[in-house]
Amino acid sequence: MIQPPILKTDLPETTAQKPVEPAAQPAAPPIHPLSAGLLVAVDNLWNLADWAVVTWWMTVPLSFLSVFLPTLWLQRQLRKDRWGMALAKALVLGLVAAIPTSLTGTPVGMALLAWAGVDRWRR
Repeated sequence: MIQPPILKTDLPETTAQKPVEPAAQPAAPPIHPLSAGLLVAVDNLWNLADWAVVTWWMTVPLSFLSVFLPTLWLQRQLRKDRWGMALAKALVLGLVAAIPTSLTGTPVGMALLAWAGVDRWRR
């Protein structure tokens, strides 16, 4: 018995025939990498100033401001965040920088850096 020829319309749809959708882009980290880098730099300065408790009245506010102000600017200008989001992120990073001990080597600091997307810097 002779079978009729199989037409292409009779074949099931394969992956080659399906339209290819573009791959989803990974979400950008919420903190600009320069802001996270600034936090790491200022936070690691506490390794030098831990012994100088006498000057904390000056170093704590300066650490806060040296991270808060640039982060606010970076988030507004480069990341295009709204004022509320930029202020919140700058406040969090400024407060972390003002804690009179280095946090970037702790689990809290690692969580903050992961949230900021520091793992993408290695690529």
